[in-house]
Amino acid sequence: MSSLLNYKREGSGQPVVLIHGLFGDLNNLGVLARDLKQDFDVISIDLRNHGKSFHSSEHSYPVMAKDVSILLDSLNITSPIIIGHSMGGKVAMALCEHYPLAKLIVLDMSPVKYHTRRHDNVLAGLDTVLSTKPTTRSEAMEQLAQHVEIEGVRQFLGKSLYKVDDYLTWRFNVQSLKANYLNILDWQPITKTDVPVLFIKGGDSDYLTVEHQPFIQQQFSHPKAHVIANTGHWLHAEKPTEVLRAIRKFI
Repeated sequence: MSSLLNYKREGSGQPVVLIHGLFGDLNNLGVLARDLKQDFDVISIDLRNHGKSFHSSEHSYPVMAKDVSILLDSLNITSPIIIGHSMGGKVAMALCEHYPLAKLIVLDMSPVKYHTRRHDNVLAGLDTVLSTKPTTRSEAMEQLAQHVEIEGVRQFLGKSLYKVDDYLTWRFNVQSLKANYLNILDWQPITKTDVPVLFIKGGDSDYLTVEHQPFIQQQFSHPKAHVIANTGHWLHAEKPTEVLRAIRKFI
């Protein structure tokens, strides 16, 4: 199994690296990639334990940031602009310790430890699908619905179903993500960096709040913030035009 992350590369120009969140893959930020590839060299990646990248029992921000830096080195990429959403935002911030970045854009995430377990229902649903080995997509979605109420979340998770032998299973490594869930909530503060950073917050989301401001200022010398009104944690999916406008203005 390759220890290099799976990726997709499109366009040309200054490199822009897109990093998805938990339970996602390199297509999650596709709405951003489709626009940015007109002017930039866009590299969309699958993090470890996600998409078509390798599975590992280790899953923490230092190791995920190292994975990304190894990939960027192998592609001879210098001074990339990094854009990360949610868990990918934390990977992007951790990357400041591993790689010289031109700019950093963090979508709805703070450099802090979170204490709320938001994904227990999702993990239970994923487990149910693993144990029942559904043979059709509709069967898998029914199993998921026993635990995950929100249709949009089920559809999002469903994108990572694929067929092995004659049943459906998940591309992501459910066991490792469960075992490392506290690592995903966790955060070890990075050494204060001069990398210019833009935090884009979903107006209705509580992942990035006023209480987090001091922590951001302790770790970033030049932070900027932009709020997208009437949108939640999935701001790039809900309001792509506004998110892209903020990204392009910053870069």
